[in-house]
Amino acid sequence: MVEELVVAGIAALTGGVAYAMAAARVVRQYERGVVLRLGRLRREVRTPGFTMIIPIVDRMHKVNMQIVTMPVPAQEGITRDNVTVRVDAVVYFRVVDAANAIVEVEDYRFAVSQMAQTSLRSIIGKSDLDDLLSNREKLNQGLELMIDSPAVGWGVQIDRVEIKDVSLPEAMKRSMARQAEADRERRARVINADAELQASKKLAEAAGEMSKQPAALQLRLLQTVVAVAAEKNSTLVLPFPVELLRFLERAQQPGAQPGAVGQPAPQQQVTGGGTAHEPVPIAPEVPDAGQAPLAPEVPDAGQAPLAPEGQGREQRGAPPADGPSGHRPAPPTTSTPAA
Repeated sequence: MVEELVVAGIAALTGGVAYAMAAARVVRQYERGVVLRLGRLRREVRTPGFTMIIPIVDRMHKVNMQIVTMPVPAQEGITRDNVTVRVDAVVYFRVVDAANAIVEVEDYRFAVSQMAQTSLRSIIGKSDLDDLLSNREKLNQGLELMIDSPAVGWGVQIDRVEIKDVSLPEAMKRSMARQAEADRERRARVINADAELQASKKLAEAAGEMSKQPAALQLRLLQTVVAVAAEKNSTLVLPFPVELLRFLERAQQPGAQPGAVGQPAPQQQVTGGGTAHEPVPIAPEVPDAGQAPLAPEVPDAGQAPLAPEGQGREQRGAPPADGPSGHRPAPPTTSTPAA
């Protein structure tokens, strides 16, 4: 009798241990447990920790509540401006309702992946190439809304969707590279033209200021000469002095005084002793500024007076005018050598 009781106790203890092991469950911190009893959902979601279920009758599904990172395979499509592109993306989502994630959809991960792919193709067809390249924030928001709308019923919340890469055909890449190069060259030319315009304005202002002070022009000339002379193997070509040109211009103006630069020297004819002589040119003396003019030269006795200026060549041999003594001198004679 005692032995039967001991065997029964051992059997009961063994059965209890086996039942406890079959009924015991551990839910981790990032998980939630959904229990189906005889195929029906029990609204009570098991929280993290140790929990018990009825073996064979209950079945518990653990749902991960962490944020899931799901890459979206590259999708090929045609943009609104008829450009063929390949776009891939990444989806960040998490389960907010564990019961709906188990009951409403068979595999919420696969469902989110397929929805992301179809939404990505739709976004490609509705967008231009420039939007895909430069306006991704707006496209990400639109893609997130398209995926999140059906995912709410699955107990899934879409945290963020981002477009990763946009692949273009090689011909399109070369075309865009040429366009970018042409645009950079255009901007460079515009910048150079603006710089030249501003420099020209400043040079014009500087020239206007320097024209008011002639000495500034001479200083600028000297600065240029010094700068050029500092270079090695340089040849300097100095300009003609401006002051000398102005002096010559004043000297050649009409109404200049006799004896100034450019007047011809007068000639005088000297006769005497009955012998004719060739006219001897006499250089005029130019009086200095502030000095009185010299007195005319008095001819010696026995010499004929000087012929008036301009008549030495035209009236050679004509009887001279009356002398200072009142008598007319004898005409000059020419000696003829004997045969």
